[in-house]
Amino acid sequence: MKLSHLKQIISYLKNFTKISAVHRVSDSILKVAFDKRDDIYFNMSRSNSSMFKCEEYPRSKVYNAPFDVIIAKRLNRANILDIELLNGDKIIRMKTSVSSAYKEEITYLQIEFTGKYTNIIILDEENIVLEALRHVDLFSSFREVRVGQKLLDVPPAPFIPKEYPLEDVEAFLHDVYRNEQNAQLENLKKQRVAQLSKKLKKLEKLYTKLDSQESLETESNKYEHYGNLVLSNVQNIKPYTTQLELRDYDGEILKVQIAKAYPTAFMISNMFFTKSKKAKQRAKHLYIEEESLRSKIEHTKLFIHTVQMAKDVAKIELLFPKKVQSKKIKVNDSIEVFWIEGYKVQLGKNEKGNVEVLKNARAKDVWLHLKDQPSCHVVITTDKQNLPDKIIKSAARLCVDFTTTSQDKYLVDYTPRREVTIQSGANVLYNKYKTIEIDTRS
Repeated sequence: MKLSHLKQIISYLKNFTKISAVHRVSDSILKVAFDKRDDIYFNMSRSNSSMFKCEEYPRSKVYNAPFDVIIAKRLNRANILDIELLNGDKIIRMKTSVSSAYKEEITYLQIEFTGKYTNIIILDEENIVLEALRHVDLFSSFREVRVGQKLLDVPPAPFIPKEYPLEDVEAFLHDVYRNEQNAQLENLKKQRVAQLSKKLKKLEKLYTKLDSQESLETESNKYEHYGNLVLSNVQNIKPYTTQLELRDYDGEILKVQIAKAYPTAFMISNMFFTKSKKAKQRAKHLYIEEESLRSKIEHTKLFIHTVQMAKDVAKIELLFPKKVQSKKIKVNDSIEVFWIEGYKVQLGKNEKGNVEVLKNARAKDVWLHLKDQPSCHVVITTDKQNLPDKIIKSAARLCVDFTTTSQDKYLVDYTPRREVTIQSGANVLYNKYKTIEIDTRS
């Protein structure tokens, strides 16, 4: 952010009298709702810090770190006493107060657009650090940012900044968002589409390499025949041999090489019978493997299309949530998991996934499905009676995106899971539902 721009933004911020709510929407973006109507986002990325406005920036998850707890406690529903640029530098400092039954509590919210040391710091009336987005030790900077320590001022900049007048601050903040989105969005799309295309290519390769049912049955018969021949030629087979000469029933000699040496002919015959049985089982269940790969291929194609059609970075972040590494959690590859503002949303990739989603959902969870036509099943995990409309709308959009690539208007039904009765597999009946319209053309 340019100092000249920040000076003009400060004049704009002085029109506000209250911070209604404040929370992080991503790891480095803080949303501040002023006077219940004006949301301003502070992007504290070290390489590209900025302030912007937009219609809505979905929260990727609910943050509960000490920083988030303190900022909510100290600044939600706080009155703004003063806003200034600290020492005329690129540091926004807001003096706030929260009135309680006992006393008025003063808190300073310090937002520093200082390049490498870009930070958000929460201070008490004595300039003592209560919490910070980034803690800084004395080995990294001359100025320590640590809980319980007094915060030193940043030295004044050794230059006179140029002036860049803004005609309309609000329009400028919207432009910042659009410009950042356009730059990041195309880059993210390329990265994610390349990642998904690689996965798609691998799945298609596996599908083309599937054995046919006829070849598996032929293989099964061949190994069963070898096993029987070994039993009828027991007297001619030496222990630990890997070269077999088996006399067939028509008198012809078959030469068979085996990969492993066995101490007895009976163990060799068992090896052949086991291979025969496995080939027979694969032939019997080949359709399951084929259907699984087909559904994964179709799901990945829908995923690629959804990424390509994304209108903002927030949608990409929603589609690719950060994975928590845990050896205890077994990943179900028939279910796709997303997080929308802290709500867990599960989506069936195929018939098996739809069944799993239905089976694992709790009574109060919200179930979604395209109206009167086949679609993936979607479940929002929740304990609440009433979900925010934007959460339902986002989940309904996922239901449409992962069902069809056609751009049109769609109706999505939703209801608590307890209202859904499973008939067979993923076929269900439901009542007491509501319907939301999703228009994918815009």
